[in-house]
Amino acid sequence: MQPAAYLLSSMLCALGTFSLVHSRQAGAALLTEMEKRAESRFLERQNIVPLRLIPRPEDGAQTGHGVLNTRVRSRADPKQSTHVARASFQVDAFGSSFILDVMLNHDLLSSEYLERHIEHGGKTVEVKGGEHCYYQGQIRGNPESFVALSTCHGLHGMFYDGNHTYLIEPEENYTSHEDFHFHSVYKSRLFEFPLDDLPSEFWQMNTTSQTFVVKPRHKRSKRQVHQISRKVEQETKYIELMIVNDHLMCKKHRLSVGHTNSYAKSVVNMADLIYKEQLNTRIVLVAMETWATDNKFTISENPLVTLREFMKYRRDFIREKSDAVHLFSGSQFQSSRSGAAYIGGICSLFKGGGVNEYGKSDFLAVTLAQSLGHNLGIFSDKRKLLTGECKCEDTWSGCIMGDTGYYLPSKFSKCDIEEYHEFLNNGGGACLFNKPSKLLDPPECGNGFVEDGEECDCGTTAECAIEGGDCCHTCTLTAGSQCSNGLCCTKCQFESKGVVCRDAVNDCDIPENCTGNSSQCSPNNHKMDGYSCDSKQGICFGGRCKTRDRQCKYIWGEKVTAADRYCYEKLNIEGTEKGNCGRGKDTWIQCNKQDVLCGYLLCSNISNVPRLGELDGEITSSVIQLGKSYNCSGGHVKLDEETDLGYVEDGTPCGPEMICFERRCLPTDSFNFSICPGTTDDKICSGHGVCSNEIKCVCDRFWIGDDCSTAYKDASIFDEEMAGKGVVSTNIIIGAIAGTILVLALVLGITGWGY
Repeated sequence: MQPAAYLLSSMLCALGTFSLVHSRQAGAALLTEMEKRAESRFLERQNIVPLRLIPRPEDGAQTGHGVLNTRVRSRADPKQSTHVARASFQVDAFGSSFILDVMLNHDLLSSEYLERHIEHGGKTVEVKGGEHCYYQGQIRGNPESFVALSTCHGLHGMFYDGNHTYLIEPEENYTSHEDFHFHSVYKSRLFEFPLDDLPSEFWQMNTTSQTFVVKPRHKRSKRQVHQISRKVEQETKYIELMIVNDHLMCKKHRLSVGHTNSYAKSVVNMADLIYKEQLNTRIVLVAMETWATDNKFTISENPLVTLREFMKYRRDFIREKSDAVHLFSGSQFQSSRSGAAYIGGICSLFKGGGVNEYGKSDFLAVTLAQSLGHNLGIFSDKRKLLTGECKCEDTWSGCIMGDTGYYLPSKFSKCDIEEYHEFLNNGGGACLFNKPSKLLDPPECGNGFVEDGEECDCGTTAECAIEGGDCCHTCTLTAGSQCSNGLCCTKCQFESKGVVCRDAVNDCDIPENCTGNSSQCSPNNHKMDGYSCDSKQGICFGGRCKTRDRQCKYIWGEKVTAADRYCYEKLNIEGTEKGNCGRGKDTWIQCNKQDVLCGYLLCSNISNVPRLGELDGEITSSVIQLGKSYNCSGGHVKLDEETDLGYVEDGTPCGPEMICFERRCLPTDSFNFSICPGTTDDKICSGHGVCSNEIKCVCDRFWIGDDCSTAYKDASIFDEEMAGKGVVSTNIIIGAIAGTILVLALVLGITGWGY
């Protein structure tokens, strides 16, 4: 286990927060036993007085001060709290003296970050920037250590020295301007335990190892390796997240908007720690909304009902751009799950979100990590778990996406990570590849962001040693250098125009190319909805190729295929549980003859257990026609009360220039698609380019213009004029239906499937 994951796991255990992330199946007896084990996870608690180390003016040597406040003292505007970029603290505990050297987590808040709260009478108060006091770093002299702290209200967080995890939090009634204040420090116990100690209900999660061991940390820079990265797994992803705190959450913090927001940011900072270490993905807050007086809709005890209402609220009232919006609720859901989110819903206005139940910040951080994981297409394949193909490597805590665990989980399993990569390679998560700007802190060399007065910034000394140090010294480019880092920077020089910096991941994607005058790869785009894919068997929607065959594989496994057309014609016209076009009030709806391919999803050679969701009812069986047996298998696979994956998804082709929509097979010309410039009945982008999801033409080589209608025969002139534009080739499109974000794109968001 990597230290970042281990120290969080130890923190969760040591504080006694032992409820399962989204399952309470073990029962009261097991919880009692877990309480005993939780208490054994730390040696003891000590009360200490931490010190902040500040340099002396005469010689620069650091001396200890009891005031821990990291706010900039010379700030002209006292209403806007800015914290120092670097800080050091001394914590003397358990016979050791720890010096914690930390830096602000500049990736936590974007430059457009704002905080909004709604007061009595509906008055809205907005503040841009908010307070940023969230740090990460190391124990001085210990390269294998890790520190995560917040300093808004004393020291609250954790640090790991390679052997033990230490937890620190202020005592009650903390006052930031007191000279000294007691804090509690917990020291976790590092020990091995036999798998025999685990209850039998967790045995299916066990690995073959007989003891719990801590694996060494494999360091990974947040920046790219010093070469062109062509795979989405290698490129750092960024989730632009908005958090909404409901009124009960605010009440949990004594109706203090400031304390509520600080708590929520601490949660996100901890979840970011998990994601950056394990998924090469950062979580960046773009906005926060707090309901100071009352809830804006009724919070149901059923998390799925609350999720649906919350997504309606996002659609109707939230204007901030984000990849996902999550609700932190002070309510306790009457459910086996402490949160809910749409699988594969990231980037979708309608399904990019989740709801999360209140708990200690460590508990909620794991719940958020899990619900965001669902948004990223991670669902923990049930079939692979049952067959043993997927196992959680952490037998003590369990894994984040699992249904069970012994303590709060803190890591993703290998299969979870593979599912995330599969989601990306199938065209999901296109919005994750644009790096947000940093928070509007004072410019500082070494924070990894190129700011006013800087030519480059490769980060800390350690980060520059990994990449960019030969090209960038003290935020100035070295002689002859054009760049220091980035997907289009190699050996301090821009990559040539046209070099692919991000490959197309499928038929519906567009490869991005270097421009020749920048170190950054172009934003990630995909083909506009409507292009054909999978050898003309499918249609592109939302960057993914939609076919019945792919749906069958996604739900039932890779060996499954779509059933013969006869199955659809025979069963879906009958209007029974095993063949229909939906359910009415009291009966199953028969499909019209022309709509049979858009009704109940029928597959061949399926198993008895779907990869995700719950099977409701029986699986359909074979049909015999003229002595020939057809395997016509299907099942109602429920994600929740309203979401049944057992039907052909909207956007799936059902004939030449025909598309499924709401269980009907409709001609493509019945939809009001937006189109790119230069599009006619038989040509897209004048026949010399691809129409992207931004409704812009990406021209073929030697063609330029907004509509790709102008040819350049002189390659040198072309190269000069085309600097900054990508080069890709087109493919067949169904008529001129390259759609965008209108009717059918919305449907994709509603299902949020990950294939």
